[in-house]
Amino acid sequence: MKFLSTTAVAGALFLEAANGHYIFQKLTANGVQGGVYQNIRQNTNYNSPVTDLASNDLRCNVGGSSGASTTTVSVAAGSTVTFTSDTAVYHQGPVSFYLTKVASASAADGSTPWSKIKEIGPTFSGGSATWNLAQSYDVTVPSCVPAGEYLLRIEQLAIHNPGGAPQFYISCAQIKVTGGGSKTFSGVSIPGHVKATDPGYTANIYNNFTNYTVPGPAVSKC
Repeated sequence: MKFLSTTAVAGALFLEAANGHYIFQKLTANGVQGGVYQNIRQNTNYNSPVTDLASNDLRCNVGGSSGASTTTVSVAAGSTVTFTSDTAVYHQGPVSFYLTKVASASAADGSTPWSKIKEIGPTFSGGSATWNLAQSYDVTVPSCVPAGEYLLRIEQLAIHNPGGAPQFYISCAQIKVTGGGSKTFSGVSIPGHVKATDPGYTANIYNNFTNYTVPGPAVSKC
């Protein structure tokens, strides 16, 4: 009986810890929201973050190196897609979107160069910062990128705990872009896109926080 009681307590603590985070698990494309992990690669760490800057898990999350069980959805270049989390984001920090062209979205491991196509930082007013804490985030597929298959990555970097390791909440969608153009963006490697010395990575949002630069490369534009 004592064993069962201890197990129950441990289970409750696990659920409490797990419920303290969030994971992007649905993609809306062509006006239709897909099911949970239909077009987004399923991770294996539930809704826990990645904190190791040198880990390949920064690409598509823990367990997300393969998309064999994930459907690749066709989207037109220039159209908007939406990532939706299981619960609203509530840890302060920026949101960034990255795109990498691949031969096969279902087989790609994310080792190809990634281009940042959008970033969302805080707005400052009256000496205070406001973060865009939402359950869904939109991004437009650049109209100038070539047709073909891509991994589309969302990254929410939680910097709510100064002194502790910032937390990356990551998901990768598999898309096939139709139409488009012939623009080739420069890209960066992940891991490696964020450095431990980046001001946006080390920022203390509770002390003299008057400006902010989202970590990573500049946004690529058509």
